[in-house]
Amino acid sequence: MEENQKTALVTGASRGIGRAIALKLASVGYTVAVNYAGSHDAAAAVKNEIESSGGKAILLQGDVSKPEDVDRIFKKIKEEFGALDVLVNNAGINRDSLLIRMKEENWDDVISTDLKSDFLTIKAAAMMMMRKKKGSIINISSVVGVTGNAGQANYAAAKAGVIGLTKACAKELAPRHIRVNAVAPGFIETAMTDGIPEKLRDAMIASIPLGRMGQPEDVAKAVCFLASEEASYITGQVLVVDGGMVM
Repeated sequence: MEENQKTALVTGASRGIGRAIALKLASVGYTVAVNYAGSHDAAAAVKNEIESSGGKAILLQGDVSKPEDVDRIFKKIKEEFGALDVLVNNAGINRDSLLIRMKEENWDDVISTDLKSDFLTIKAAAMMMMRKKKGSIINISSVVGVTGNAGQANYAAAKAGVIGLTKACAKELAPRHIRVNAVAPGFIETAMTDGIPEKLRDAMIASIPLGRMGQPEDVAKAVCFLASEEASYITGQVLVVDGGMVM
């Protein structure tokens, strides 16, 4: 790693919010590890876009809900970067269903991918950052983790858990000068929202004071701020990016 090179790992970075975060961090000088589970071509396209703009990136395949994959990912980061400055936990899935119809496997899958993965990566990142006595960890939660939502008991529980995990880790890691914050997006234009029926979509937009759905770049800007020295006195916080929907 070059002297003074800033490094970041973004999980679930092949599309949507993760892609926007990876591109934004690269645009302000970070060398970015683009993590993906199965979408190699999409992740490679993110890497290529970063490099075509003059930035640096590497691809790191792995399911961050699996301890063995996380161990392999962080071993590679140590080999390639030597240290890690920023971790962004963005990997996530949804398996929506009414509670009485929800399959246990869909509960387990969402809790594992959306919450357990954050525990595993924060633990691994903290061990690296402690040596440097500096670092920033940003976890992507959701307004659903703040308000709850019918048909999303698993997703709401996982994202609420991310907020609790963020606050606990912030208290534990602050003495080592490692900041831990969360971003809670509202309705953002991604593949996850593409399938929403038009009537429901219109009702969602009507509930947003700013009158529009958010863009992945809106979330990326918030993440970039929390990663920066401009946020050096901010830890244990949840930054809601939702156009004013939840106040």
